[in-house]
Amino acid sequence: PPASQNNEQGSTLRDLLTTTAGKLRLGSTDAGIAFAPVYSTGTASGKSGRTMPNILDDIIASVVENKIPPNRAPKINVKSEIKDEPKDDKNCIQDECSKRYSDIQYSWICDKHVLWLKDHKNSNNWKLFKECWKQGRPVLVSGMHKKMNFSLWKAESISLDFGNQQADILNCKDSIISNTNVKEFWDGFEDVSKRQKIKNGETALLKLKDWPSGEDFKAMMPARYEDLLKSLPLPEYCSPEGKLNLASHLPGFFVRPDLGPRLCSAYGEHTLEVGAVTFSLQRTTNLHIEVSDVVNILVYVGIAKGNGVLSKSGVLKKFEEEDLDDLLRKRLKDSSELPGALWHIYAGKDADKIREFLQKIAKEQGLEVLPEHDPIRDQSWYVNKKLRQRLLEEYGVKTCTVIQFLGDAIILPAGALHQV
Repeated sequence: PPASQNNEQGSTLRDLLTTTAGKLRLGSTDAGIAFAPVYSTGTASGKSGRTMPNILDDIIASVVENKIPPNRAPKINVKSEIKDEPKDDKNCIQDECSKRYSDIQYSWICDKHVLWLKDHKNSNNWKLFKECWKQGRPVLVSGMHKKMNFSLWKAESISLDFGNQQADILNCKDSIISNTNVKEFWDGFEDVSKRQKIKNGETALLKLKDWPSGEDFKAMMPARYEDLLKSLPLPEYCSPEGKLNLASHLPGFFVRPDLGPRLCSAYGEHTLEVGAVTFSLQRTTNLHIEVSDVVNILVYVGIAKGNGVLSKSGVLKKFEEEDLDDLLRKRLKDSSELPGALWHIYAGKDADKIREFLQKIAKEQGLEVLPEHDPIRDQSWYVNKKLRQRLLEEYGVKTCTVIQFLGDAIILPAGALHQV
């Protein structure tokens, strides 16, 4: 706006949000803005009357009032808007990227749905990431462990430093949670003989979820917290101080999402004893959605020893049975790479189809499906290989399968469905 309007309250949307949103009161028109609140005129009983003001409508109305003179209609350049609109075509995006970002090492995986950034040190990665991110696609960045102090993340190191701490441990096989000493969990991380046994003598599949998290993480593990922060991929987006990490810069009157970090550790399946420590939900984690964008770094992988445990070649064979991208199969054959977690990811736009599919499967299995039941929010399903195939055939929803290797950071947009 012209200089004469700089001090006019409500001259921009930002001004409105920061100066008037907290002042709007029910039934009040003295919030210091140049318009009366907008009220709905109907009530549940059908009688006319004024109800709660629609604050968003108030803000929009004020923006229109302040920005568009009453004697002049807004001009809309349709051609310009269409021209600048982001294109959704995957091939078009890749053609543009190959020309504009020839200095970045990257590939497309999962039928060109996931961007794989191969050189974590390239300072230009964020520019290509931005092009992919505005399409709502996951991104994989490899090699993050090369920037970290590996000794800090070993199971024995964490057990030694924090074994006396109490935490909730989930038994993934029977969903029983117990509050116990974490030393017991870590001692069995790579030694099956030291793991808990459940009723029938079967080895427990344990998960130490979100321990520690947020401020507790920073206070309890300052050295590890600093090691993580200096090793984050794409710091422009992922660092707490990143210029494009919008959640870190929200005004004080907003409720911020829990940005972590959080440590999550778990055993592998009994027949696939791969233990993994990451910074998000880890094996076994049912299908779910996060409310904010997530970066998940695999900082440690341990191959457990003991009776009934697969050899490393057996572990690789299990991974190869998945519907994998050719580039991921090639990584599996690389002896310098260590796989630790298996991800199945779905686009947020497929959520309704997946929800309908899971409710259908529940009915087929004779389970009661309540009207308020949401199988995704409840995290009550792990979609196995057979169900993934049916999901594709009956609903046209394809699964994006990603193997997370040691040092891989998987970055997911909010709303993307995933299981690990």
